Amino acid sequence: MLVDLLYFGAIRDALGRDTERVDTPSHVLTIDDLVAWLREQSEAHKAGLGGTVLAAVEGERAAGHETMFGAREVALFPPTGAL
Repeated sequence: MLVDLLYFGAIRDALGRDTERVDTPSHVLTIDDLVAWLREQSEAHKAGLGGTVLAAVEGERAAGHETMFGAREVALFPPTGAL
């Protein structure tokens, strides 16, 4: 499933970009699944997504256990004030 990812704050800084389009595998169904899968993609992803990650799916705040099935856009960001 093609998903546009938006990165903010320290995550954006670690990855060196603020957007990325990914084709997620079929087992990626929740935000937690997405973050775990992304951490395996590169050392930059592992470092940038190593701490607490908050998310919004289609502009709406989403918890880690919530589905992202069918989403076209997911924003990932650190907690406010985190470096």
